[in-house]
Amino acid sequence: MSAIFEQPTLWQRWRPVLFGFDGPLALAIGALAAFGLLTMYSAGFDHGTRFVDHGRNMLIALALLFLVAQVPPQRLLALAVPLYAAGLALLIATALFGVSKKGATRWLDVGIVIQPSELMKLAMPLMLAWWFQKCEGRLSPAAWVVAALLLLVPVGLVVKQPDLGTAILVLSAGIYVVFFAGLSWKLIVPVLALGAVGIAALIVSEPTLCRPGVDWPFLKPYQQHRVCTLLDPGKDPLGKGFHIIQGMIAIGSGGFAGKGFMQGTQTHLEFIPERTTDFIFAAFAEEFGLVGTLGLLLAFTCLIFRGLMIAAEAPTLFSRLLAGAITLSFFSYAFVNMGMVSGILPVVGVPLPFVSYGGTAMATLGVALGILMSIAKSRRLMQS
Repeated sequence: MSAIFEQPTLWQRWRPVLFGFDGPLALAIGALAAFGLLTMYSAGFDHGTRFVDHGRNMLIALALLFLVAQVPPQRLLALAVPLYAAGLALLIATALFGVSKKGATRWLDVGIVIQPSELMKLAMPLMLAWWFQKCEGRLSPAAWVVAALLLLVPVGLVVKQPDLGTAILVLSAGIYVVFFAGLSWKLIVPVLALGAVGIAALIVSEPTLCRPGVDWPFLKPYQQHRVCTLLDPGKDPLGKGFHIIQGMIAIGSGGFAGKGFMQGTQTHLEFIPERTTDFIFAAFAEEFGLVGTLGLLLAFTCLIFRGLMIAAEAPTLFSRLLAGAITLSFFSYAFVNMGMVSGILPVVGVPLPFVSYGGTAMATLGVALGILMSIAKSRRLMQS
């Protein structure tokens, strides 16, 4: 009888906390962190304290990952509505009272300057997963309409700032939840087909649409210029096309094995713009070539594959939707960043996870991976 009431030792209580993480996911995160530190040391070598700051930001992100991983999914479910409401209120406040820089109103001064759209990257998948959990088994047309409103209102506020890169990430995170909730292919395929036709029409009409004085509906002038520059960067090689051209030169000059660590001429002669942030993939590809790029892609693939496995084995609908959306959000980050640097997508402000410099984005990624770890831990606890 005494064994029944025996108190667990301190080690028994702390062991699940310290060693309860998903091993394959942790290895993929560690590989991406190593790639990020190696690349930042080279790209930020003559860029002040970027390498030291990047390491500090990474430690903060890992600390957030550790803390959030201890929060059970049931608690995350309870936090979904308050976080979404707070994020939406902050976006509205930003539209009314925000701080403007370089023609964009993306920041809010609340004693410290914050960027509320970063919160929505996490709040959006949480809220939509909560909504579909609430509607489980009775997904009426009205439920889909409410989900669309929950998604499009914040995205519209972010687009209005304007911040197209963040809007794409928030929109994609929400769309992933909607897709995993059971959106019919009969609705998805026509949208994809319409998008493909629109892109083809844009390419064919480029000489007419990109003439001076032609304004496009729904797009700011700088966004229009980015699309036109993507279609033909050679029209303005020293101006708007400079970013894309130099990025492609750096990637191509890396060849099969790369020029070697710290040997990137495009990087260190400062031809690559934003070489520690949005265009850091060009610096990486120049120095490590196709071999290094395949290694980086393998690390992202392992993270995404493991995340989808965690989503498939999650114990509740809320956990499955949330894990799936967070996992594919990393695909969005990587695809959009590498695509814009390679010249197949317009240039937007999307970082490469764990590689690009940036404190706020790094913290957001740490929290997202902490949520994924929490879901993985809850699955193992239920199995045991």
